Amino acid sequence: MKRVRSLLLPALAACGVLLLAAMPVSAAEEGGEGSPLTLIFQWINFAIVAGGIGWLLVKKAPPFFAARSAQIASGIEEAGKVKAQADAQRTEALQRLANLAAEIAQMQAAARKDAAAEVQRIRAAAKEEASKVQIAAQMEVEAAARGARIELRRLATRLSIDRAEAVLRAEMTPAAEEGMFTAFLGEIARPGGLSGRPN
Repeated sequence: MKRVRSLLLPALAACGVLLLAAMPVSAAEEGGEGSPLTLIFQWINFAIVAGGIGWLLVKKAPPFFAARSAQIASGIEEAGKVKAQADAQRTEALQRLANLAAEIAQMQAAARKDAAAEVQRIRAAAKEEASKVQIAAQMEVEAAARGARIELRRLATRLSIDRAEAVLRAEMTPAAEEGMFTAFLGEIARPGGLSGRPN
């Protein structure tokens, strides 16, 4: 308010000086000296116009200037916030840039560690798979060996039977056959027969 009043007084004084400067020009145009009544009306007119302008300035200027001042203060405050945020982002970017080498080294170390762990996992899986293959191969060999033993027993049994048959045929002469038949009939004729029970 004091600022508006301090501006109002020089503005009114400037208007008064302009009016006083315009008086001789106005009088010269009219062709002579003006009457004192005209001069009084001019001063009254000037006072009314200057008072109206002064009233408008006193009435409307303070809210306008206060709003403008608040708007400027808000803009300054917002700019300060934006600047602080930009400074924080810049500082963070500089810190990240400074820590970039360390982060890259950490990422490389993590990658090497993961690769070593993957190699160990693959080796363990390969050993486990090889063990499974070896066990399966052993089981197949054992099954094949059992099958071969069974087949060998069958073959040995068949060969034994064939050999016994060949030996029997070679030793079985018609006389031996007849003796066996007679012995068989004698066995049947005995009491109890072949079963050993009496009839």
